Amino acid sequence: MGGSEIQTRHKTVRTRSAPKDLMDPETGEVVGSSIIHVIEEKDEEHFVKVFAEGVRAAFDLSKTGARVFQAVLGEYQKSKLTGGYSDSVSLIWFDDGLNGHALDMSDRTFHNGLKELIAKGFLKPKLPNQYWVNPALFFKGDRVAFLREYRVKKRNAVERSATDLIEQSATP
Repeated sequence: MGGSEIQTRHKTVRTRSAPKDLMDPETGEVVGSSIIHVIEEKDEEHFVKVFAEGVRAAFDLSKTGARVFQAVLGEYQKSKLTGGYSDSVSLIWFDDGLNGHALDMSDRTFHNGLKELIAKGFLKPKLPNQYWVNPALFFKGDRVAFLREYRVKKRNAVERSATDLIEQSATP
């Protein structure tokens, strides 16, 4: 049976069973999967929020790290492109705001979040108040996909041996 597509007012849901769509990055093995692909259109402001929330969840950012990431992402979106891309962002904290825009956080909170983003590889210091950006996490595109794969957990050999022993001793 082939896939299907259902359109609602705000999103499109596509399904399919694809035997060769995913590759296990650890083994290189091509594995089959069932795919449910949801496509939602968002205005630019909501797109940035959804993107930031997806990144927060994927990288286990703290609440502070997520707030600072969203603020930095907003500044990155405003930066000018050079040669079709922007590889760095200027972040100047003054007058309780970032680059002249008020933020609802203290200087200390901002810098704690900034340290977390640096530690997790989102940003890398370039010059004072200027940071290289991770191009996988900062981009000026108009679409993003978060892929979450669920696998059935396999019992390990010790669990199987213990279960087999219990089952054997319970059999008359």
